[in-house]
Amino acid sequence: RAFGLAIKEARLKRGLTREQVGALIEIDPRYLTNIENKGQHPSIQVLYDLVSLLHVSVDEFFLPANNLVKSTRRLQIEKYMDSFTDKELSLMESLASGINEARNIED
Repeated sequence: RAFGLAIKEARLKRGLTREQVGALIEIDPRYLTNIENKGQHPSIQVLYDLVSLLHVSVDEFFLPANNLVKSTRRLQIEKYMDSFTDKELSLMESLASGINEARNIED
């Protein structure tokens, strides 16, 4: 169910209907309905097509539901960082290091 919910949320976030997704990856929209709402497991090809089209982390398919937000958030941050310059990445590294140090002081 966690994967189906992640797919549904990503599809809606992108403003796509089941019919549109079905046409794009060549599946019946009813198959997508079953994946989203009934927990049906997609074939490997459909899994690949869905996560590629909707940019959903495959971790969401294999990890328990309580890890969904973390996985999606990390994926989004990585997506942003892919376009960063070396200077911007250095800034991000310093920020992460500072947060980690502050956390250690609080403990």
